[in-house]
Amino acid sequence: MSDWIAALILGLVEGLTEFIPVSSTGMLLLTKKAMGLPDGFWDTFCVLIQLGAILAVVVLYFQRLWRIALLIPTQPRARSFVLSLLVAFLPAAVAGLLLHDLIKRVLFESPNLICVTLIVGGVVLLVIDRYAPVPTRKDAMAIPLRTSFAIGLFQCLALVPGVSRSGATIVGAMLMGVEKRVAAEFSFLLAIPVMAGAFTVDAWKNRAQLNTGHTELIAVGFVVSFLVALVVIRGMLAIVTRRGFAPFGWLRIAVGVAGLLLLKFVPPALGCC
Repeated sequence: MSDWIAALILGLVEGLTEFIPVSSTGMLLLTKKAMGLPDGFWDTFCVLIQLGAILAVVVLYFQRLWRIALLIPTQPRARSFVLSLLVAFLPAAVAGLLLHDLIKRVLFESPNLICVTLIVGGVVLLVIDRYAPVPTRKDAMAIPLRTSFAIGLFQCLALVPGVSRSGATIVGAMLMGVEKRVAAEFSFLLAIPVMAGAFTVDAWKNRAQLNTGHTELIAVGFVVSFLVALVVIRGMLAIVTRRGFAPFGWLRIAVGVAGLLLLKFVPPALGCC
């Protein structure tokens, strides 16, 4: 398969899955395996193009983010929101730095684990969507620091491919009494520092692999993921408002089961050893 086609497909998968709770990393790695792409650069590619999807959040929420930035010197509410994001960001940042090499070397090479975590996460989403506590937090800018820290701890679970960063943070937020749509928006905004940090660490650690040809492939994946994510973010909020997270739970289960069946019956296609 042409590297350019592979970059387009992976960019599409990233844009479609980064902000819905189905694990973009898990989907990217399964897609990479299905296309028979080698490890190394393509694993790094899957991390780097996530910044394109994150840029979509910045664009869609730019007015709100800019207003918050202007109010930081004078408004305690704005400072509290920024601190809340920072507190939620720190646990995964620390864990990611400490476990980066282990995650890339071991967990990224286990498609069976990804499929299982997709299924388990889907079941969790279905249960939480139905039995979550009655929401008491209905403003993404007014989430207490204790709640933010708990959400950050849940986000650490997403270091395991297949768990889903957005899924983990949304489930954690809902268990802490945050309303569904607000939980999704907080997850979107939290993705900005988290994925920017992951991009920086991975780009630095793998700088030797990135030549001019690689840069062009990454640019293609970046642009595609950005454009697709712009559409997906709006669509996800509409679905969550009307139907909750159950559709995403069933989607996770379907993909996980399909992946396990393919791994069992068509191992060469997925590069399974």
